[in-house]
Amino acid sequence: MNKSLETLVIGKTWRVPVTDGPAGDGAGMARRFDSALMSAGFKCSRELLEHLSSRDPNYVVDTAVPILALVREAVGGHVQHNSYFKDFPFGVPDTIEFWVTCLREAVCGAATAAQVEVLVGVHPVSGHVMTGGINLLSLPTYGTYQHTYEELLAAHEEFIPAAGDRVTLLYLGGSLTDELGALYVSLAGRNVPPSDEDKEALAALAEACLDGPQPQAVPVRENRAVINKVRLAAGRPLLVDTVTDVLRLAAAVSGGDVGLQAPAKLRSFTRPERRVLLAALENVVAASPAKLGDVAQYGEQWKRLGERLHPHEHPLTPGAQKVFAVARGEVRVPSFSALLESAMATGDVRSAASLLSSAPGRLFRSLDWLLRHGDGEGDVKAVLDAMEATAGAVSGRVLLSVREHFGNRHVRTDVSRIFVNRNGRARAAADTRAAFPVSVVDRVCTVIDAEMRRRLPEIGHLVVDPAVLGVALPLSQKTAPKGFGVMPRGSVELVDGEWLRFFCYWKQRERRTDYDLSAVMLDASFEYGEHVSWTNYRTGYAEYSGDLTDATNGASEFINIRLASVSRRFIVPQVYLYAGEAFDETEESFFGYMLRSAEQKGLPFEPAAVRMKSEMRGGGRIALPVVFARGDDGKWRAKWLHLYLKGHPGFNQVEGARVTTSLLVRSIVERDYLRVRYLVDLLQANGTKVDAAGFEIPQPTEEAVKPVTYIGLDRPDGLPEGSQVFTLANLADLIPA
Repeated sequence: MNKSLETLVIGKTWRVPVTDGPAGDGAGMARRFDSALMSAGFKCSRELLEHLSSRDPNYVVDTAVPILALVREAVGGHVQHNSYFKDFPFGVPDTIEFWVTCLREAVCGAATAAQVEVLVGVHPVSGHVMTGGINLLSLPTYGTYQHTYEELLAAHEEFIPAAGDRVTLLYLGGSLTDELGALYVSLAGRNVPPSDEDKEALAALAEACLDGPQPQAVPVRENRAVINKVRLAAGRPLLVDTVTDVLRLAAAVSGGDVGLQAPAKLRSFTRPERRVLLAALENVVAASPAKLGDVAQYGEQWKRLGERLHPHEHPLTPGAQKVFAVARGEVRVPSFSALLESAMATGDVRSAASLLSSAPGRLFRSLDWLLRHGDGEGDVKAVLDAMEATAGAVSGRVLLSVREHFGNRHVRTDVSRIFVNRNGRARAAADTRAAFPVSVVDRVCTVIDAEMRRRLPEIGHLVVDPAVLGVALPLSQKTAPKGFGVMPRGSVELVDGEWLRFFCYWKQRERRTDYDLSAVMLDASFEYGEHVSWTNYRTGYAEYSGDLTDATNGASEFINIRLASVSRRFIVPQVYLYAGEAFDETEESFFGYMLRSAEQKGLPFEPAAVRMKSEMRGGGRIALPVVFARGDDGKWRAKWLHLYLKGHPGFNQVEGARVTTSLLVRSIVERDYLRVRYLVDLLQANGTKVDAAGFEIPQPTEEAVKPVTYIGLDRPDGLPEGSQVFTLANLADLIPA
């Protein structure tokens, strides 16, 4: 069995592929495995436990070991989370008191003469005492663990499980071949751009499933490039219908960015590869010469590719040669963008709308621009008529993106716009656009709603976990971080617990790296209230676990908050790069949060209490993963941000980013995202029977046991056989084509 592929399936679906292990009495070992899973917040489903119980104990052990490692890593329990203050969240001192203690130990303890001179600011040459503050990093007891992990274990009582703890079920799947095929078809056929993690998984699946069932369509171009790379190596037909598909494939083969945002360093191609790529270009141009207009968008990259493919050596591919002639400027082919800009330069909105009607997706993405530049009701009507006439030819993802955009265009205009790049780096800017009339917004939304209702599948019986209704529709997964319990940006999740404890962990590669976990509290007007960080260890309701300044062997920081005592409206956790390696340079770095009660005791980090764990790999120096907000009903909810701020090259801290943080948080909090509730409401309007999760599932002995379609955060146990299930793992499959 291919253990890496098996692990891929389990990690993506929480389904354990069934294998033909020897029969035996494995009940005892299966129960031990189930108990070990529960320590990380997981559990075997009834079918999986029965299957393992009927197998040889050695088979159960071989199955259990990699799964236990997988689930513990999923929630961040694969590393030892020590805490600077051994008794955390108790025994946290006042900040100044702690600093004075460190200084006293340095001066009166075992500090060397050289260390003391550094501490009090003695000039290394003249010997004179210099003015200025004390360097905390030079204090021997500051920033490094003062106890071992074993001493931390001894200082805390055992964690007590509670009824409200998270439990994630592992299910018994089909054969490994069937599970791989199903996952491959699901990832390849999705209608939203993939994350880097999904692209890596798709590459492995495409190779493993090369001879198996293939997806009916691969709508996302980046996915096509990943699959085409495997097909090219195996000598299989390519999935190509635009010239840019060939450029993406060349980037994929060279290990570059298939999104073409960054030019790839193209490798040399073998003669057979050159023939295949040039033949693909020839077929595209022969079928539609107008597609030569796409070449100019990536002209420089096409020139580099031409140097690798040697098209002049293949005289029977004139169409392919023309592609590179266009790139070099030897042949002029007006691009679609040039034609559109020409129409708009004269202020002819109606001509622009007519031209865009031949590219419906582009028309919808340009709606806001066209409507803002329209001169009078006639232009607005022409644009809206073109929009309505072409809605049926636009992808579901684009329709939903435009629906979300226009749903926020007639609200307050004094809220900043937020811009997020492909690395998750965000910036806020004043929104200078005038709000659209309600009638315009209503027509756009009505047309899209009607089209989405038409596309949604017929579902006889839909069962929905109310907790999933607040999850934002995953319209793009490009910036989605790898992790556990991670939701798309804008998702809202109920936070029901006595203690909210968030954490970060990082392990440096080469340089000393200092990250600082912090939290800013904002009032209802998004104004600063107070903060918790290395400069303020505690408030009346929050404690900081202590500042760690080196992560050679890994470092963890925590902030514990008693939610009932918080008077502010918003809690904004942040991770600051103070010195050393960036988030995407470390060996590992992640953020997460736990929910627990004081009575549960336990260590600062308990895997079973983790509700979310998200990798930090973004391009900025300040990470803003999530904001916690108290609603008018008094309940706390998490709203996902997944944002990074540029920050300074070093020495970032909470005091220097309060204004920017406030603007970004406000932009996200006050934006109305399309959520799962939107699709559920449309399905219900189509006549679908909708029940809330927790309904009584018919017993197998009853006459009518029919499959259902289930949407929830996790799959529940006991669904009727043949049910279709959508969870956080495959929520993107809900987006219609």
